[in-house]
Amino acid sequence: MDQNERKKVGIPTLKRLPLYLRLLRQMKDDGRDYASGTVVAKKLSLDPIVVRKDLAITGAVGRPRLGFQMDEIIEAIEDFLGWTNTSEAFLVGVGNLGRALLRHKGFEQHGLKIISGFDSNPTIVGDVIAGKKIYDIADLKTRAKSRHIQIGILTVSPPYAQSIADIMVEAGIRAIWNFTPITLNVPDYVILQREELASSLAVLSHRLLVDKE
Repeated sequence: MDQNERKKVGIPTLKRLPLYLRLLRQMKDDGRDYASGTVVAKKLSLDPIVVRKDLAITGAVGRPRLGFQMDEIIEAIEDFLGWTNTSEAFLVGVGNLGRALLRHKGFEQHGLKIISGFDSNPTIVGDVIAGKKIYDIADLKTRAKSRHIQIGILTVSPPYAQSIADIMVEAGIRAIWNFTPITLNVPDYVILQREELASSLAVLSHRLLVDKE
């Protein structure tokens, strides 16, 4: 699949691929050598046609009556998502959420390595959390440029979100993972991914309410 075709892949598909990957890894650990799209769909309660189309875009080719060879399909999904090449990232805002993300051990298997944190609180600067040193926010631009950092993780208080995003852009960061409720204004070439925690909670609350009726 060329670059233009990759850009056409929808967000729902991109969100399902990690689900397939987690399941396939579990199946491999259980001793399975092959997995069909039908089996994956059944285990995840998804439409088999949707699953087959999703897996097809990775370039993996299944075998008749067997399905996909486990190592091949896992590698194909990882390659498609870019998880075989680890990207270094800086995190800005070392509050409770920021600390939790710094301590999270699962990012690296998904191609993301947070190497440092940044904050304006002098009582935090200089600390080391999960092996990652916390620097003053004033050093963000210089350090990001020197390390050629491409990804910035934003976990600051809402009033500071836009100004920190501006610094990230000036530092050459091209992708921002935004955990704040603020809609950021950035150049078109900067990739934004905003985590809508309130939206997820709304879905959860609504489903809980419906189940009670």
